[in-house]
Amino acid sequence: MSQYTSFPEPMEDQNPFQDPAVAQHSSNTGFATLDLYNPFDKPAGPPPPYEATSPPPAPAQTPPSRTTPTEPRNYGSYNSQPAVNATTAELLRKQEELERKAQELERRERELQSHSLGPGATRQNNWPPLPSFCPVGPCFYQDINVEISQRFQRIVSIMYYFWLFCTFTLCFNLISLMAYFCKDTTNGSGFGLAILWAILFTPCSFVCWYRPVYKAFRSDSSFNFFFFFFVFFAQVGLFVFMTIGIPGSGFSGWIVSLAALSKSTAVGAIMIINAICFSAQTAMGVVLMKKIHSLYRQTDASFQKAQAEFATGVMSNQAVRQAAASAAQGAFTAPR
Repeated sequence: MSQYTSFPEPMEDQNPFQDPAVAQHSSNTGFATLDLYNPFDKPAGPPPPYEATSPPPAPAQTPPSRTTPTEPRNYGSYNSQPAVNATTAELLRKQEELERKAQELERRERELQSHSLGPGATRQNNWPPLPSFCPVGPCFYQDINVEISQRFQRIVSIMYYFWLFCTFTLCFNLISLMAYFCKDTTNGSGFGLAILWAILFTPCSFVCWYRPVYKAFRSDSSFNFFFFFFVFFAQVGLFVFMTIGIPGSGFSGWIVSLAALSKSTAVGAIMIINAICFSAQTAMGVVLMKKIHSLYRQTDASFQKAQAEFATGVMSNQAVRQAAASAAQGAFTAPR
């Protein structure tokens, strides 16, 4: 049967791609292949010839730049740099605010710990810092970092150092008038008054105007504010009197110092230094009084609150209540 047809027998293993016509067509590159030929286009001529396409070259890779751990990296555009700086400043501001709050909470915690001594216990006095062998112990408890809020710690510390400066000026006044008394024995009254003023004004100034301003800022006490202003205004007037230096007053101010300069240059120089200290003391007193008055206006203190605090403090005093009860009982039992 196979001699009458061109088809091979089914049992023959023949590769159809080895046909001469197919091999001739595959080796001919004059015609386009299917991937480049579009039958729907209408070209003016025959199909375009086949061109072998080569893959595009790979882009050159640059090695990554090495940066130090502290070198900032800018992943965005240059226009976003001010926004980053503003965010950093805001974070720093919030961090500082949190640190201030943490310090305030720590101070409050120390204050609560110092106050939580029990219902019958009291805080141990620590001022003046006297040695243990001294028969007289401290009279007051004072701790600016614990009892005074952080907002007013600076002004209270300045007032404390100002009181120390006033004490130093009075002691120096005693020394200068003692030197003047050694040069002129007729000035014995001034030297004696200098001793009296140094002994009297040192504790009185601490109790009468430093402790009131300390307690005023500690508990926002209106009564202590008004008491401080009343006493410290008189103290500033006394500073002016000290600076003038009237002879025989016990203060080596300008008048006494210039008079002593004509008798002894060394003693006069010492007294002039003391007069300069008195002048600086007066100027500082005026400035501090104005500063405390401006802080007082920022608080909730008022004259009505001062009256209420005074009435509450008087009525809460056990001695005053006993005296009032005794007076009332005497008035009722008096014969009519």
